[in-house]
Amino acid sequence: MSEPIDRNREFSEQEAIRRAKLQQLVDRGESPYLQTRFDQTHYSQDIKEAIARLEGQTVHIAGRMMTRRIMGKASFAHLLDGQGRIQVYVKRDDIGEEAYAAFKDYDLGDILGVKGYAFVTRTGEVSVHARSIVLLSKCLKPLPDKWHGLQDVDLRYRQRYLDMIVSPEVRDTFVRRTAIINAIRRFADSRGFLEVDTPILHTLEIGAAARPFKTHHNTLDIDMFLRVETELYLKRLVVGGFERVYEIGRIFRNEGMSPKHNPEFTSIEMYQAYADYEDIMNLCEDLIRETAREAAGGERITFQGQQVDFSSPWPRIPMAEAVKRESGIDYFAWNSDEEARQCLQDHGVHAEPYFTRGDCLAELFDAYVEAKLIQPTFITDYPVEISPLAKRKPSDPRLTERFELFIVGAEFANGFSELNDPIDQRERFVRQVEERRKLGGVNALVDEDYLNALEYGLPPTGGIGIGVDRLVMLLTDNASIRDVLLFPTMKPQG
Repeated sequence: MSEPIDRNREFSEQEAIRRAKLQQLVDRGESPYLQTRFDQTHYSQDIKEAIARLEGQTVHIAGRMMTRRIMGKASFAHLLDGQGRIQVYVKRDDIGEEAYAAFKDYDLGDILGVKGYAFVTRTGEVSVHARSIVLLSKCLKPLPDKWHGLQDVDLRYRQRYLDMIVSPEVRDTFVRRTAIINAIRRFADSRGFLEVDTPILHTLEIGAAARPFKTHHNTLDIDMFLRVETELYLKRLVVGGFERVYEIGRIFRNEGMSPKHNPEFTSIEMYQAYADYEDIMNLCEDLIRETAREAAGGERITFQGQQVDFSSPWPRIPMAEAVKRESGIDYFAWNSDEEARQCLQDHGVHAEPYFTRGDCLAELFDAYVEAKLIQPTFITDYPVEISPLAKRKPSDPRLTERFELFIVGAEFANGFSELNDPIDQRERFVRQVEERRKLGGVNALVDEDYLNALEYGLPPTGGIGIGVDRLVMLLTDNASIRDVLLFPTMKPQG
């Protein structure tokens, strides 16, 4: 049985006062919610930037009243609109005694429409001299204290709308996020890549480590899974003749949450025919550097007090070499998986009973290397056991032509020369499914349609996936992924 709707809510004193004011307006037939539009001709920043031309000209602005100083027959207020704040000068003799009395009764947070003319005060502040004011929407809850903002971090993420009202820097982060994504898109388009959309709902549970979200399609009466990557559909398109293709889209993984992980996140994946992982590393380097120039103002930035330099060239270090350099452990000296697991135990690094030599090398990398990679660095030549979709290195079939990009001790991109041998791919898919089932993926299956596509011939191809949210974190100097997601996943209250 569903819970009854609570029609006897308790309100704070301030909320009760605001609701009483609203009721008075409704009783007079002046409900602000009857307003359907307002002829907004200018925004705050537009007026400030063009005041030399607009001074004395009629402007119509609209926004949320954030401050107000009542000074007898004249008052000052600040309105917050989509570009920022602007001062409004309100004089009783200009808007009329009744309208001025109504204005004095408005509350901070109310949304107003103002018609007047632009001018500059004696103190040099660009303002709007009001000729008329209309209440467009009533704010029924008091805003947080203007000097302290929204201090409750949990509440900031749950009520992002309130966070944006009281914290201009939060709004700026998300404006910059859009600028970063647009810069990425312009880069990809300028290199001849075609943007596409691929399915979010999949009929197969795929991936060895990434756990998917499961749902059910009622009409077809089948279980479906939210995608954990866009890779396999994009490579199908390369088979079909799209030689340069990319997608910026949402990815869903039913995994843990941390300052670097959210169950849904944004990535860009790009695939280029007739290219290998060296070409894709060049592409990645160019993309991030050009995005930083455009969205962050240059090739050098500061992230959490650390200086990061995007200028070329970025080091490219094989994984085994990086591990040996930091730990003294030689991957190539192991003769078996058992020997590799024992080596980890001897060095106090955890190893699961099913770990292969490749898994062990990855664990050592996590333990000894990753956190030390502050400047942009490509780690290359990953073991085949942990790279099910990457092409083997011709010089050493134990390894693959795969790389990951690390900056400030975190992974930002993953790419490789794509495996296009359908026979080898089938064998790896089978092993991947076995591993997935060990982790509880009882519905994991081999993607037969993708293998069918490979049998028609995938040209030599290089591909990459870049975590957009982490890149936004880096370029906006935010330490938590929640600070760059408008509505991060939160545990329900109550």
